Amino acid sequence: MDDFNQKLMELKVYGFTIIENVLTSNEAKELQQALISIEDKYGTESQHRGTASHVANLVTYDSKFFKCIDHPKVLPYLEAVMGKNLILGSLNSRIVRPGDGNQGLHSDVPIQLHRPTMAPMMMNTVWALTEYTSENGATRVVPGSHNICMGEPPEGFKVLHEIQAVCPVGSVIIFNGQLWHGGGENRSQSDRHALFGHYRAAPWSRFQCDPHHHFPESFYEKLNDRQKNLLRMDNGVGVPHGADFYENRERLVERNSNP
Repeated sequence: MDDFNQKLMELKVYGFTIIENVLTSNEAKELQQALISIEDKYGTESQHRGTASHVANLVTYDSKFFKCIDHPKVLPYLEAVMGKNLILGSLNSRIVRPGDGNQGLHSDVPIQLHRPTMAPMMMNTVWALTEYTSENGATRVVPGSHNICMGEPPEGFKVLHEIQAVCPVGSVIIFNGQLWHGGGENRSQSDRHALFGHYRAAPWSRFQCDPHHHFPESFYEKLNDRQKNLLRMDNGVGVPHGADFYENRERLVERNSNP
């Protein structure tokens, strides 16, 4: 079995896999520095099942992050599982700082949308911009939990087979959105930086963070065709809600001006 199919089988059996050497160390450092600069200005405090610093909708801040939208070492795995009709639901970052504890284990997919015998509605990619270690809070996962149609461990259940997805800088963890996962406790002296590319099956999915919102028009020419497709920008920037079907803009203006 070749490496590509090996990793597809890992996604099927375990619910996650790790792709190493997606980014060079220089590329990871460049994205880390861009993220640090954005976090300083726009970072917010996340309280989702644990504390961390959070930056949302990174594609609207810096075009350096565009390479993560459709990276040729990552996107083929998502397409192989969910098909090519996808959208990038969001590209965010969760920065785990020294002293931030374990995030509660959870699934990213609402329980009513879990599909254990079918392709998932959502998959996630975690981009390690710093080395992922057990000390700095590498993401924790529970292999196989994507198949049980439960959004989190039930009360009183002891999760005995949780593991940490440790990996070198520049690696990408891909996981089924139904998989129980959570950030790890950072016991180191440095921040753990990572990006989270969240992909959803289309056409009936909405964005988690709409890239049309505050997307600089000057960025548009930097997008390739596949990136525009994944951001629902085939028809340009600022189309209301980034919908799949668009009303003629002239008619929309005319209707709004003549109620």
